[in-house]
Amino acid sequence: MSVLRFDNVSKHYPGGHQALADVSFDMAQGEMLFVTGHSGAGKSTLLRLIHLSERPTQGTIVFGERNLQTIRGRRVPLHRREVGVVYQDHRLLMDRSVAENIALPLILCGTPRGEVGKRVYSVLRRMGLAHREKSLPSQLSAGEQQRVGIARAIIGEPRLLVADEPTGNLDPALAAEIMTLFAEMPERGTSVLVVSHDLPLLKRMRKRVLVLDHGRLVDDIAPEDLAE
Repeated sequence: MSVLRFDNVSKHYPGGHQALADVSFDMAQGEMLFVTGHSGAGKSTLLRLIHLSERPTQGTIVFGERNLQTIRGRRVPLHRREVGVVYQDHRLLMDRSVAENIALPLILCGTPRGEVGKRVYSVLRRMGLAHREKSLPSQLSAGEQQRVGIARAIIGEPRLLVADEPTGNLDPALAAEIMTLFAEMPERGTSVLVVSHDLPLLKRMRKRVLVLDHGRLVDDIAPEDLAE
């Protein structure tokens, strides 16, 4: 079963810049998929289209069984509840505790307070952050901040998690730790799409890799073709 499909998707910006050109791929439910390419290749544009931060100029994007072109108005926030986003710069609220940052998506969608507390505690334990519940983001290490960002993205149990260069500011050991967390998510029902330019990391992970170049999908590499 497919969780995400791009059919001949293009994105043009005013002034003539073409961010994506005729991109097609299919991502299976329960898959962990990487997208790589040089700076400006179209990776971040692809993520924004999935999250409905932007719309394609041409082509069709299907999420589950829904054509995203039909998702408008009040239905956009409902779609975004099914797509967790992990940012490279964390985007944490610096005046809120770890628990409050993680709880925010549940509060925004009206989850009962008792249920919020249970789910926050569960994800804190899962991320190894139970001892940091009341800490402010400024009191955390870079790795801990990234784990808070991941916890916030997955607490709503999204169908798809998208991560934009999630290990870009981390040392190799922390990067490996974060990738291990991501690799475990498909077993819990969340598919994972990671944008990364870290080629050694991609080879170690041995997952399918899409390669973008100047907005075009130029390669779709199977795990067994990723030589060390």
